[in-house]
Amino acid sequence: MERITSSQNQRVKDWKKLSTKKGRQKQGQYLLDGWHLVQEVVKAGQPIETLIGTSDELQRHADIVAQVADVVEVTPEIMHQVMGTVTPQGIAAIVDLPVTAVTTVPTQGKWLLLDRVQDPGNLGTMVRTADAAGFAGVIAGTGTTDYFSPKVVRSMQGSQFHLQLLTGDLATIIPALQANQIPVYGSELNPEAISYQAIPKTDSLAIVMGNEGQGMAADLLQLTTKNVYIPMPGQAESLNVAVSAGILMFSVVE
Repeated sequence: MERITSSQNQRVKDWKKLSTKKGRQKQGQYLLDGWHLVQEVVKAGQPIETLIGTSDELQRHADIVAQVADVVEVTPEIMHQVMGTVTPQGIAAIVDLPVTAVTTVPTQGKWLLLDRVQDPGNLGTMVRTADAAGFAGVIAGTGTTDYFSPKVVRSMQGSQFHLQLLTGDLATIIPALQANQIPVYGSELNPEAISYQAIPKTDSLAIVMGNEGQGMAADLLQLTTKNVYIPMPGQAESLNVAVSAGILMFSVVE
């Protein structure tokens, strides 16, 4: 087992770069922080390229340590620098970035489409909720934040191992889904929109959620099968996009 005590070590410098999208793309990897996420990747049967941990944490979970070829012991200070969190859990895994670009448009299943969702917490929450609601996957359109930034990864809580995470041009994907007999429902309050409660329950459909401040792009709203809204009997002007997505996704659970 390698032991690193200097923050000037090249491996430590490379790990720090995984906090940026450019660094993740260049290295083709991303970080999982904490034992819960490490255990999730093990349960998913995906390989851990490198396991990083403090002495105490590596000893506490020797069973997982034994399954990884590249294990590196680091000081708590280095762990703090690498993870960038106030109280890192003392363990992290480096895994390969999956390929997310849509190559074949889905022909079945329930899908959540995201139009320019910017907040990492919202993105992670929606992925986790899609997992809980039994959706096949999430497709992030252009302008949506990166699935594998540290904040999104922490918010997803391992759900990225349970469903498909894809990226693509929604202006192309929405008509292609409809051509595959998958209805696509936008989220927008307008005169033509229907209540979300009127969405027919079916095995295959797609729901589109828009940007936190601007909602869905106008050109995408013109492409959907139907647009829906959530009736609000109270006085709040709007709902958080992740909350709205949760309501819509669970409303179509059979």
